[in-house]
Amino acid sequence: MRDDFIDLSVELIVQLTGNEPLTILPLTSEMEEAAVKAHYKVCDRLKLEKKQRRMCRRDPGVAETLMEAISMSALECQYQFRFERWNCTLEGRYRASLLKRGFKETAFLYAISSAGLTHAMAKACSAGRMERCTCDEAPDLENREAWQWGGCGDNLKYSNKFVKEFLGKKSIKDLRARVDFHNNLVGMKVIKAGVETTCKCHGVSGSCTVRTCWRQLSPFHEIGKQLKQKYETSLKVGSTTNEATGEGDISPPKKSIPGHSDQIPRTTDLVYIDDSPSFCLMSRPPQNSNGVMSL
Repeated sequence: MRDDFIDLSVELIVQLTGNEPLTILPLTSEMEEAAVKAHYKVCDRLKLEKKQRRMCRRDPGVAETLMEAISMSALECQYQFRFERWNCTLEGRYRASLLKRGFKETAFLYAISSAGLTHAMAKACSAGRMERCTCDEAPDLENREAWQWGGCGDNLKYSNKFVKEFLGKKSIKDLRARVDFHNNLVGMKVIKAGVETTCKCHGVSGSCTVRTCWRQLSPFHEIGKQLKQKYETSLKVGSTTNEATGEGDISPPKKSIPGHSDQIPRTTDLVYIDDSPSFCLMSRPPQNSNGVMSL
C-alpha cells in the first residue's frame, strides 16, 4: 500500500513536503562522480517532467528530499485515514479515479504532498543537505536590536520558492487544474502557519541579556492533523468567469446541492469538484460463509 502511495505521490508532485548545519566531509573526485551518478539515477527513476528533472539534477540533495517527502506524506496519510472507509490505499479501481477525478480525497492527497515537499525541503536546508540553501536568516524578527540571530532555523523562504517553481502553475482555464493548484497552496499555507520562533537566553547568572533565536516548523504529524480537519470541512466548488479579467474563478456550484455549503471558499479551504465514491465493495464470499464488506 505504501509503494502505491509513493507512485501516486510522484505523479501528484509532477502535477502539483534548531541545530547547527551538518558538516559536509570533503569527497574525493571518484566519490563525487559516484554521488552525482547516484542522484541522477534517482531523478531519472522518478516520473518527473523535463523542468522538474532538471531541478532535481542540479542539486544532489533534491532527489533524497523528494523521496523523504513522498515517504513522509504516505505515512501521514495512512495514519490520518486509518479509521476511514478509504484508508489511503491506492490499490485497484480507485487508483485511476483518484487521479482523474477531483474528490475530497484527491484534494487531501494534493495538499499533503505539497506540504510534505515544503516541510522536507525546509528541513533539508537547515540540516546542510542542500548545496543551494542553508539556514533561515529570519529577516523580520521583532526587536532585532535586542536579539542575536543564532541557531539554525528551517528555511521556509527557500522551500516555498523551490516548491512553487517545482510544481508550477497549470492552465488557469481548466477548473480541475485550478482546484489542484489551490489545494497545493493550502498544504504550503498550513506549513507556514505552523512556524514557531524558538529562543534561548544567554547571560550571567541566568539573565537574558542576549537571546539566540531561530525558526522551526511544526512536526509533520501536526500538519497532517490540520489537513485532515480541512478535509472534513472541504467545500464542493464549480467555476465562474471573472468579468474583470475574463479568467475562471473557483466558486460554489451553480446549483444548490442538499447537504453542501454554498459559502465562497477561502484560500485556506480544501476544495473538490466530484462527490466521492463509497469506497466500499461487496467481496466474493468464500464457500459456506456469508458475504462481508471489503474496504
